[in-house]
Parts: sequence; C-alpha cells; structure tokens
Amino acid sequence: MCADRDFAYGAAAGLLGDLLLGDPRRGHPVAAFGRAAGAVERVLWRDHRGWGALHTLVCAGSAVGAGALASFAVRRSRAASVGLTAAAAWAVVGGTSLAREARAIGGALAAGDVDVARERLPHLCGRDPAALDADGIARAVVESVAENTSDAVVGALVWGAVAGVPGLLGFRAVNTLDAMVGHRSAKYRRYGWASARLDDVLGWPGARLTAALAVVAGDSPRGAVRAWRADASKHPSPNAGVVEASFAGALGVRLGGTLSYGGRVEHRPVLHGEGRAVEVRDIERAVRLSRRVGWLALGVAVALAPRRRRRCA
Repeated sequence: MCADRDFAYGAAAGLLGDLLLGDPRRGHPVAAFGRAAGAVERVLWRDHRGWGALHTLVCAGSAVGAGALASFAVRRSRAASVGLTAAAAWAVVGGTSLAREARAIGGALAAGDVDVARERLPHLCGRDPAALDADGIARAVVESVAENTSDAVVGALVWGAVAGVPGLLGFRAVNTLDAMVGHRSAKYRRYGWASARLDDVLGWPGARLTAALAVVAGDSPRGAVRAWRADASKHPSPNAGVVEASFAGALGVRLGGTLSYGGRVEHRPVLHGEGRAVEVRDIERAVRLSRRVGWLALGVAVALAPRRRRRCA
C-alpha cells in the first residue's frame, strides 16, 4: 500500500508545483527529451515505417527505462519515492503553460491586437495563423485547450496511476514524439506512423476520462453528453474528437469546421452544431474548465492507484 500513498502525495505535489511554478523558460526536461529525440531522428531517419518504429522504441523505451531505474533506486525511501513522483509529474504535466498561452492569446484578442494573437498562436498549436481572423483564432485556442487537457494533464495522470513514474514519463515521451514526427507531412507519413499510432493507443483512456470529467465539470452536462455521442466519431482523430466534442457541448459553443494545418486545408466536421460561435470570452471559460478537469483527474488517478501493490520497506 505504500506505493499507493507515494503516488497520491507525489502526483498532488507535482500538480501543485505546476500550478505555482509552471514550466521553466529554459532547461525543461521535456525540451531536453525533444532535443535527444531529434538527434536520434537525424541518425535513423529513412522513409520507412520500420525505421520510424525503431525511433519510437529507442526514444520512448529510454524514457520508460529511466523512470523504472529511478523508481527502483528510491524504492526503500518513501520521501525519495514521493519526491521522484512529484518531480516526474511536474515535468510531464503542462496545465499551467497551456493556460498561460491561451490567456495571452485571449488578452491580445480582447485588446483588438490580432497580429499579436497570430504571433503567439504557434506556441499553442500547429494551425496556420495567417489564415485565421479573430474568431478563428479564438476557436483554435478553445480546441487546443480541450485537446491538450487530455494530452498534457489527464493522460499523464492516468498512466502514472497505472505504471507509476515509468508511466508518467513514457506517456509524455510518446506524446512528444507524436508532436515531432506523427503528423502527415511528406517527410513523416511513414517514419512517424508508429509514434502516431502509439499515441492514439496510449491517449485513448485519458481522452475518454477527460470527456467524462468535462461532462461533470462543465456548464451544460447534457450538452456535453449529446455532443460527445453525436459528433465525436466524425472527427479524424479517435481521441481529439471525443475531447473537443465534450468541451464544445459543455461550453455551449460550436467547434470544428475548416482549418489550415501544416500547409494544407482541412474541412473537419462541426462539433456541437447547435452551439453558438466561439467568442474571445470563451477562451477563459475553456481554461477554467480545463483546470477543473485536471484536478478531478488527479482524484480519479489516486483512486486508480490502489490497483498497484508493493510492501512497505
């Protein structure tokens, strides 16, 4: 039972650390992992799925292995175990940075400075900002807040509850690899296939939990359920569709539609078509919903943690 308390205390401390401190401007562990993964890519890249799978195995496997070794090293010290879990949770959870970037864009839009909002949007998502007006930017921000609530907070906590520190690090490693090589560009269509598919698999439980918690924490539970059931499956992503549809219904807004991403135009289905168009004020509403979902997810993760057992040292 000690491992269960270690995870509960450590994950709570990590989430609190993220709330109070956010991400460092320099030297963030995820950024360091990204640089290492980029170095591996430069050695391994071939226009082939097998080489891409090897890249995923080397990078994600190293993160999981490092977490397992660190957990083994501190197994006899409860304080060290809690500290390690807290450090890992802080490193992989990105709720505060997500909120900060979303609010910065929302502030620029509220001040009527669309150019600044366009300049900051790439810090949050991969949309082509030049193709977006103020309303389009606001919609992109709300969609990104919804999706990243699952990717940057809830999914990590779920896998931390299941597999401890290796689960926390492994999930964030795969999510980072997907962001780096998992998109459908000419260069990464084959090479990034393994990272993208593994990210879909690992993201599945966190996305469903995020959607369920948005139902509980949102302004319109019925709207969230209705949008989830009616529209989630229309989205090209098996996980983003669930989360974005649930957030759309919970907030009473309409998401989806035409967007420009990675140099190509996509005509995505509308999510919660009965909702109104996104307004600038909905960015703050989405951030607050994301915060509530994150803390509720911590409670669920702690409740899941007793499934793991080890004897007290």
